[in-house]
Amino acid sequence: MTSSSFDTIIGTDIVAAADWLRKAELVAIPTETVYGLAGNALKEEAVLKIFLAKDRPRFNPLILHVPDIDAVKKYVLHISPVMKLLMNTFSPGPITFLLDKNPTIVSDVVTAGSSKVAVRLPAHPVTQALLKQLDFPLVAPSANRFGYVSPVTAAHVYEGLHGRIPYILDGGTCTVGVESTIVDEEDGQLIIRRTGKVSMEDIARIAGVTPVLKTHAEDHPVAPGMLKTHYATHTPLYLGKATDTSALAADKRVIIMGWGNEEAIAAAYHFPATTTLLRVISLSNDSRIDEVASKLFASMRNADNFGADAILVEPFPNEGIGQAINDRLQRASVLH
Repeated sequence: MTSSSFDTIIGTDIVAAADWLRKAELVAIPTETVYGLAGNALKEEAVLKIFLAKDRPRFNPLILHVPDIDAVKKYVLHISPVMKLLMNTFSPGPITFLLDKNPTIVSDVVTAGSSKVAVRLPAHPVTQALLKQLDFPLVAPSANRFGYVSPVTAAHVYEGLHGRIPYILDGGTCTVGVESTIVDEEDGQLIIRRTGKVSMEDIARIAGVTPVLKTHAEDHPVAPGMLKTHYATHTPLYLGKATDTSALAADKRVIIMGWGNEEAIAAAYHFPATTTLLRVISLSNDSRIDEVASKLFASMRNADNFGADAILVEPFPNEGIGQAINDRLQRASVLH
């Protein structure tokens, strides 16, 4: 299969988007987390086009997107009581569930050979309206070239995929800004495979048990977003304490990212005299962690455009959505 060439359109026509999807073509769709590159999950032809358009390795599984819990039941063998409780509490929303798939319906191409399928009910009203027009689920990884920073606007999608897909359904800027939490269950134990807006604390509060965090990097992941290197900028990004990374900036043009006012961000760094500080980017002037998450990927993309030699950023508080922010930065960092 070879990549098609399209005159990519950005628009708000849900009917047009649905028509393209029925033809087994791809459409970028908005969600509350990031934009997804959607195709008909039940047509292997469409699913393979996603891997081709993104240059995504086929061992990396995809997420099934459906409008409601009744739709979930069509594609899985069962939903345990605790997973159903979490689904009822947090969906539609930024959470994905790994469930035993119905192998007669869900292809191994979707799950990279796994017996489980990742399923999500997106909350974005535009994509909800689109899903309700279709009689098939959508698979939709992030709508960007594989390994690069995920897109949170239609323009971001166009930058990476114009000519590769026919239509980008514009739903504005994504409000959450980092990919969904992925929750799994094995031997009665809840497992977080990817951190996101729905935190471990949120899940523990509803489930009555504390989930185990297993987001470690894998060469052949059981869930999306688990590769060691992912979400990376073209400019080398260094995640670490300012006292440790300042020395790495010798003879470099650097951008630093953080939160709070720009003067306070810069004050944490003590650069060698040969360092050129090009820009300070604050992800939240009043240090709100949710705002940091919503601006993270857009700011990483922005930082890539200034001709810097390095991007430096300190870890954020590792709780709530801060875990997800640090996870994405760690996978983007050249320091592992």
